Amino acid sequence: MSKDKKEKCCCKDSCCSVNVKPLGDRVLLKRCECAEEVKGGIIIPDSAKEKPMEAKVIALGTGKIEDGKKLDFNVEVGDKVLIGKYSGTEVKIDDETFILVREDEILAVLG
Repeated sequence: MSKDKKEKCCCKDSCCSVNVKPLGDRVLLKRCECAEEVKGGIIIPDSAKEKPMEAKVIALGTGKIEDGKKLDFNVEVGDKVLIGKYSGTEVKIDDETFILVREDEILAVLG
């Protein structure tokens, strides 16, 4: 990150409370919309920005069933994760945009 930019990330805020329970091995995520402030005063429109790859786990599904056994999730609610730019399905709940992905679409858990 250059000296001219400051980033503020939503992932540091408290966890969102949403009354949604994903099914199966799906995970509900909220993209970290990092706000950028540039000292030069240039404003980049949302349509020109890349989608952030970082997201926060908001809710977990019921779990994946393989060979009759229920497998545990590798992520927990509140984890910060990396996902592909175009993975998952965007859903709008209470005027907020979330992403619904399968657990195997999550690339990594950030520490």
